[in-house]
Amino acid sequence: MNVLLLGSGGREHAFAYKLTQSKHCKQLFIAPGNPGTAKHGINVNIKLNDFEELGKFCMQQNISLLIVGPEEPLVNGIRDFFEADKNLANIKFIGPGKLGAQLEGSKDFSKDFMIKYKIPTANYKTFTSENLHDGMEYVKKHSLPVVLKADGLAAGKGVLILNDNEVAVNEIRAMIENKKFGNASDKVVVEEYLNGIELSVFVLSDGTNYKILPTAKDYKRIGENDSGLNTGGMGAVSPVPFADEAYLKKVDERIIKPTIEGLKNENINYVGFIFIGLMSVNGEPFVIEYNCRMGDPETEVVLPLIKSDLLEMLVACADGKLDEYELLIDDLAAATVMLVSAGYPGDYEKGKQIIGIDDIQNSQLFHAGTQLNENGELCTNGGRVMAITSFGKNINEAVSVSINNAKLIQYEGKYFRKDIGFEFL
Repeated sequence: MNVLLLGSGGREHAFAYKLTQSKHCKQLFIAPGNPGTAKHGINVNIKLNDFEELGKFCMQQNISLLIVGPEEPLVNGIRDFFEADKNLANIKFIGPGKLGAQLEGSKDFSKDFMIKYKIPTANYKTFTSENLHDGMEYVKKHSLPVVLKADGLAAGKGVLILNDNEVAVNEIRAMIENKKFGNASDKVVVEEYLNGIELSVFVLSDGTNYKILPTAKDYKRIGENDSGLNTGGMGAVSPVPFADEAYLKKVDERIIKPTIEGLKNENINYVGFIFIGLMSVNGEPFVIEYNCRMGDPETEVVLPLIKSDLLEMLVACADGKLDEYELLIDDLAAATVMLVSAGYPGDYEKGKQIIGIDDIQNSQLFHAGTQLNENGELCTNGGRVMAITSFGKNINEAVSVSINNAKLIQYEGKYFRKDIGFEFL
């Protein structure tokens, strides 16, 4: 079958790597893709939100399955666009419609959903320009730390964890009144802070049935020991050691099942991935957030641990037959270390030549922000440049392999964290 994958990051390279291992994959197209995905399929220069051009391409290339990597096209309603066109409606589709994507597209929607279906989460209140004064008074007296979240998509930057009430007052005003995060912060969700350890659980749902993928933990801070600014992710490990069978049973019973049933109850036919960001507080799981797609860099550790045919699973999902698919998981551990550009997550330069990737052994490289220059040389093209994923009997072994290979790749300004998985080492 011909498959179209949307996206251009390390997540999409990991998908491409797994999809083309399937005997069912005749031709993979990636829009827009990157130099890494080009090793597995054909990159197509179409923008993610140009639904009309994507639709035309699907018809021209006889696409049987469309997989949406990033959240923005989903929140903007790409599935609804395809379903409304009689020429596109029969294409199998992985990713929820616009309403289901509001689990990620609106923090207020997702929190309201959790409360309605008794899914454990932090207490919260939502404020807008109409009750900004009440919001300022609320955060002025709130226990610390206080968490402020922009309601809409803010490229992973719309969450503030603050240890000063006066700063919180100024920030909620900046978010709502001064549009600190653009229209994303027209609404601001104020949450209590949950003190624990984060992890992510990934679920693939066909609207009724679901499969739970390997757990993962990512590392957002730029500095070691989780210091410094938030990033898109500096690395990840899988599976999470404390998320044993007993813990995952709690997650399944208290969170996953009520989420799937709640979506059905809301008449939302959710077909695709649900990323559940959890905080484990004294061994009890609480939902921090939902995402309507796989995470990045978690995808780079989760998908390589799947031993069964990924494309078969996605087709079964799109067909509503996920209960007929047997998901097989490797018993190894996986660890990803992300190479980034100097200055990231602030300003950084692009176009730095990358050398040494041919020296890599026993790791899988996933391109995140790379490009080929006019001379055909591989160069940096983003803040997060490349993910290095390795395997081992345990996390310590997997991390060691990734770090050793990270040292072999060279470009001006290279930086990576050497303590990924530090809580478990």
